[in-house]
Amino acid sequence: MSENNYKKQLDEMIDIVVKESASDLHLSSGNNPTIRVNGALIPLLKRPKLTKEDTLGFITELLTPEQMESFLKNKEMDFSYSYNKETRFRGNGFFQQGNVGVALRLIPRYIKSLEELNLPPILETFAQKKQGFFLAVGPVGQGKTTTLASMIEIINSNRAEHIVTIEDPIEYIFEQRKSMIDQREVKIDTKDFGTALRSVFRQDVDVLMIGEMRGVETISTAVTAAETGHLVLSTLHTNNAAQTIDRIIDSFPENGQDQIRLQLAASLAGIFSQRLVPRISGGLIPVYELLINNNAIANLIREKRTHEINAVIETSMGEGMVDLNRSLADFVRRGEITIEDAKAHSLNPKLLEQLV
Repeated sequence: MSENNYKKQLDEMIDIVVKESASDLHLSSGNNPTIRVNGALIPLLKRPKLTKEDTLGFITELLTPEQMESFLKNKEMDFSYSYNKETRFRGNGFFQQGNVGVALRLIPRYIKSLEELNLPPILETFAQKKQGFFLAVGPVGQGKTTTLASMIEIINSNRAEHIVTIEDPIEYIFEQRKSMIDQREVKIDTKDFGTALRSVFRQDVDVLMIGEMRGVETISTAVTAAETGHLVLSTLHTNNAAQTIDRIIDSFPENGQDQIRLQLAASLAGIFSQRLVPRISGGLIPVYELLINNNAIANLIREKRTHEINAVIETSMGEGMVDLNRSLADFVRRGEITIEDAKAHSLNPKLLEQLV
């Protein structure tokens, strides 16, 4: 198949993704091209199964020559791909059994508001802060980046701040409103997260958005930035707030853990954990847990008692904290999600049954 043919086929499949309101496109040798709609994988059976040559041809269309060279050397590559002014993708190329695989995630051009995303309005209070460390956490593909983009857009629309994002790759493209926004892509605009973060202190930054917490250096610099008058927003692949705090602390060598505990207790603003659950009426709806760092939480972090955090969240609803099971139970009672889906996303299904 010619190169032009791969470009034409890719364009056609992207048009299908947009038309069907799909979130993802998967290209894998031996399989039909497959899209994900409302969480379900749907093979495009009218299109032939892809060969090893096909997937290689598609990734050659998606990557620059420099990226292709790096991909063949390192066997995997994160990238962004613009189809037109309206349509962008976050992509990952990888090898499986010696063949190329590609996963493309559609990035909507329009940044939705918290209300449009069915997220709690209390998240706006974190966007209004001048300093602190805020994390959106959860498994891959649960809308963390979309939540942070919505919060950045609140700042962009209401305050004159210098916002810098460090991403791998850049996902949402922001249009400058009241704020000045610089978006830096790792490997294109900066060598790596660590290098970009070290530069932040010389860039007169007010708000910093880091695509993902990766490694001790990134976490350490981000927490220091939050301590020194910056609002820092980032993501982490963890299941809940307590696990997030443990993961951050455990990533440091033993002799540095007491220091990061003190820094985290002082600088943490909040942790928002979210899951996208199938909605009975169609589509997906976010369920969530919200930890707000108050005196009780800060003391638990300092005193190595993170196992007690869940209990504080459960008893602090009056302060705006949200317990995941109560969030799930509320959505079940309102007829938004099924009890089966709620149990599948609960970290304590037995307690959930009592709440419903």
